Amino acid sequence: VGNSLIMIAVQVNPALHEPMYLFLSMLAVTEVGVSVSTLPTVMGILWFDIRQVDFEGCLAQMFFIHTFSCMESGVLLAMSYDRFVAIYNPLRYTVILTIPRIIYMGLGITLKSVILMAPLPILLRQLPYCHTNVLSHSYCLHSDLIQLPCADTKLNSILGLAIVLATFGLDSLLIVVSYILILYTVLGIASREGRWKALNTCVSHICAVLVHYVPMIGVSVMHRVAKHVSPLVHTLMSSIYLFVPPVLNPIIYSVKTKPIRQGIATLFSCKRELL
Repeated sequence: VGNSLIMIAVQVNPALHEPMYLFLSMLAVTEVGVSVSTLPTVMGILWFDIRQVDFEGCLAQMFFIHTFSCMESGVLLAMSYDRFVAIYNPLRYTVILTIPRIIYMGLGITLKSVILMAPLPILLRQLPYCHTNVLSHSYCLHSDLIQLPCADTKLNSILGLAIVLATFGLDSLLIVVSYILILYTVLGIASREGRWKALNTCVSHICAVLVHYVPMIGVSVMHRVAKHVSPLVHTLMSSIYLFVPPVLNPIIYSVKTKPIRQGIATLFSCKRELL
């Protein structure tokens, strides 16, 4: 609901048709995608106690969860570039980040994510499954599924690691580089008030980056280091990784970004007027 409100507010309010808010709308789309991808199995378990999933459906869910997560990482990188341009060259901000360029960036992020994630379900589908197949979570993840086949999954593991490094690893590195450049630019601003104002425009994005990457790192560490910890801990960490960012990001941007608050308030005021 929170992400949908942001998407609608940006769409209907011409004042929000600026690069920063268009990227925020893209982020909301990816988070809605992640939430909708997890919905069938999670709500099936919680509401109807359905504890089985079709293999083809499981592969499809895995593909969409990882694809939208990869897209979310790419959008966060694009947003860091947006903040760098806004601070480094504010006078040419809207000239550099035009709406067509933003659309091309969004399409590029989507295409990259789909191409990188497509081989994962194809390879898993070719493997034999001859044991009792029990998943660790209420949804299908690649790291969970590669534990199930009774065949060598080294290729799947190597490919999965390569994809993680090429997407989340590279994106996070470039985000760090962009913020180093932002900090260098901000330190060159003469007035203390100007430095604070420039940094304040990045707070929401920094929070979104931390909310996305910290749970992801926690899940990765838990899978590799704490294998003998209670399964409940792994389930909790994985749930935090998928469910917390889509909940917190709309709150963060609504609290820290006045135009977004005003856009959402306008939606409700228009609804009351119609009633």
